[in-house]
Amino acid sequence: MQEMKPIKEGKVREIYDNGDSLIMVATDRISCFDVILNNEVTKKGAVLTQMSKFWFDMTEDIIPNHMISVDVKDMPEFFQQEKFNGNSMMCRKLEMLPIECIVRGYITGSGWESYKKTGKVCGIELPEGLKESDKLPEPIYTPSTKAEIGDHDENISFEQSVTHLEKYFPGRGQELAEKLRDNTIALYKKCAEYALSKGIIIADTKFEFGLDAEGNMVIGDEMLTPDSSRFWPAEGYEAGHGQPSFDKQFARDWLKANPDNNWTLPQEIVDKTINKYLQGYEMLTGKKLGE
Repeated sequence: MQEMKPIKEGKVREIYDNGDSLIMVATDRISCFDVILNNEVTKKGAVLTQMSKFWFDMTEDIIPNHMISVDVKDMPEFFQQEKFNGNSMMCRKLEMLPIECIVRGYITGSGWESYKKTGKVCGIELPEGLKESDKLPEPIYTPSTKAEIGDHDENISFEQSVTHLEKYFPGRGQELAEKLRDNTIALYKKCAEYALSKGIIIADTKFEFGLDAEGNMVIGDEMLTPDSSRFWPAEGYEAGHGQPSFDKQFARDWLKANPDNNWTLPQEIVDKTINKYLQGYEMLTGKKLGE
């Protein structure tokens, strides 16, 4: 069996070059506040990969995606080890576009902080009198530039996204920026409406897109996972304060409350965290992980 080494390691994911395709592995690592914690969260990688697959399948009518297979039998022998089962996705190679496509349907997080100060989010004027976690009249598109690991992404306006894309794709900046925005909003609307019918509010999310060999836009990376989105339970939702979420909230809250934590979580917090991920997956897909 040929040993394979990742060509790129992110905080949570590893990417392997498989010739004419890539294999993306979502590990069980967990990062909070841009730091990789010392704990692993068992099954987290599989939840992220299978959730992306679920959404990719659901949105093929809006835009093609990069997924080829999540079955390790379709991958080189190296991936037929227990640790890769369920959390690996073979993908088409794309030329990724240098924009993180963020869409916000509710006001929370950095958007809420910005609104309190200026009445705007990323330069977009919003109605007066919104409360924290309020649903926005219409989802807003707030792109950012992709930072290198360790740096923070920078929020930019739609006009700045045109200029940024024009640097990389002369003559296509406006067209690509509009396609990114329109696809982002269309994907969010379809998926947020579906999720709400299953008891989950998708408050915001981010997508990444690339171009295939023919220059067509394709959605890449991961899609609508608890790592790239804020999922809130619809039951008990009320504006005016922060909401509990189906992701790393337990981990983040515990770290904040225990500043001398040495980036290590107690097992019970790890268990609560994975249970949140699994619960979100089961509510959305109607299946248990691995079914």
